[in-house]
Amino acid sequence: MIGLTPTAAVQAYGRGVKIHGTRLSANGYEYDAITAGPEDGDLVLLLHGWPEFADCWTQEMTALAEAGYRAVAVDQRGYSPGARPTDIADYHVDHLVSDVIGFADALGAQRFHLVAHDWGGIVAWAVAGAHPDRLKTLSVLATPHPRALSKAIAEDEDQSRRVDYVRFFQRPGGVAEQSLLADDAARLRDAYAGKVPEELVEENVRRLSEPGALTATLNWYRAVGEGLGIPAEPSPVPTLYVWGSEDVALGPVAAYRTADFVDGPFRFVELTGASHWLPEEAPTEVSALILSHLAG
Repeated sequence: MIGLTPTAAVQAYGRGVKIHGTRLSANGYEYDAITAGPEDGDLVLLLHGWPEFADCWTQEMTALAEAGYRAVAVDQRGYSPGARPTDIADYHVDHLVSDVIGFADALGAQRFHLVAHDWGGIVAWAVAGAHPDRLKTLSVLATPHPRALSKAIAEDEDQSRRVDYVRFFQRPGGVAEQSLLADDAARLRDAYAGKVPEELVEENVRRLSEPGALTATLNWYRAVGEGLGIPAEPSPVPTLYVWGSEDVALGPVAAYRTADFVDGPFRFVELTGASHWLPEEAPTEVSALILSHLAG
């Protein structure tokens, strides 16, 4: 199975849901993906963040498949070995948005539901603003609207400090890669803060340790400015935004301001006590929220 850890596969099969590996072609690249649910079900496309892969969504995909949806999660640009360009400019958000539309086209879906976390959430907000006609619903975990985040970084000292890691990732010369992978990738492992299952962390570290992989994923950060000034119009589609109160990277100011950048129906849910790693840390709560949003 492409991009699916053995433990995740056992969990999915244990619930009677088969998760299959596949590949999608988009914008001249080949992307690894995993799928679950009936092929004639409404498409739910799931986008991961950093440093995650498609299999962070296994439990949510299982719930979606059980409800009759066709769930597809993709190892995105830089994460899939067949989609790993070397130029930083190739990781600009415009390309990442184009990839998402390419995934839907490859899957034969004119309109689809989009679910995303972390960096995938930034891309998803941009997709909603640029291609609202393609989306049925939008569900974003952790990541505030890019405009809300940019304003918070500029105006709120706490949020500015929270993204110091982004400034570190943007340093030239492979400084971040060397630091993250030193001492058996100790700093990379620490990024998950003990909130992600150990077997998934080990698989992520193994894949990000492949030549060129970590650099490709960090190029997402390097392709944007320090203030994360990412162009994204307000979302006009029905939008669910879920944020954990203990998120160390994305604070309350940007989270609460996100409502100002949604023109369509909007629901904001704060998961008290939850951290940044919502797909892995709170899959039961997240799945229930997503299913309710899609049904509504």
